Amino acid sequence: MTEFIYHNRVRLALHKLSDGAGHPLLLLHGLGEHSPATLPLPFAGWPGPVHALDFTGHGASDIPPGGGYSCEFLMADADSALAHLGAATVAGRDLGAYVGLLLAGARPRQVRGMILLDGPGLAGGGTPAKNPYIPVVDATWRGPPDPYAIADLATDARPPEYASNYAMLAAQNSDLERPIAVCTREVPEWLQATMDLLSLERIGVDEALQDYATPPS
Repeated sequence: MTEFIYHNRVRLALHKLSDGAGHPLLLLHGLGEHSPATLPLPFAGWPGPVHALDFTGHGASDIPPGGGYSCEFLMADADSALAHLGAATVAGRDLGAYVGLLLAGARPRQVRGMILLDGPGLAGGGTPAKNPYIPVVDATWRGPPDPYAIADLATDARPPEYASNYAMLAAQNSDLERPIAVCTREVPEWLQATMDLLSLERIGVDEALQDYATPPS
């Protein structure tokens, strides 16, 4: 089942992949991807409903004219989904992991655990100190995904201090003992800074899901 919600004038597709009696799990996809059509196996045991969001310019969500994508804009997409669902555990893959980390810092009470997962867009464009790269956009392609989204988001800068500040907000204001779970093999600079700041170690997806399935009341 797909519901449509709005982030300002952008219509977003929020897919319900399974029902359940517990609190929701929200899945955030990677760069150039879209929500899965069926519930991915790692999340099959989640006791509550599982939802998946198509970011702006991806999947069944709107493609706005003119581009201008940023991770902060996608964070607001996810915040719109969170407002619709109420408190939820969030699991994000590659770009969705970074966006989810920002969301966990911005909404530490509503994000009942953030699970960071691997994917090819995890590192993004690195730090601002690196040489800038201006991508060439294939304007003839009619998405989804929007080619401007690929161009903007594949090269977005992810300063380690910026990401770790959001992580600290999550740690300081969440009532969870471990509000962020790192379940990746790759550790880009922004994630290493987060792990160092919060003394995080990598864990398995199953362990993270088990931790967050029954959050404290």
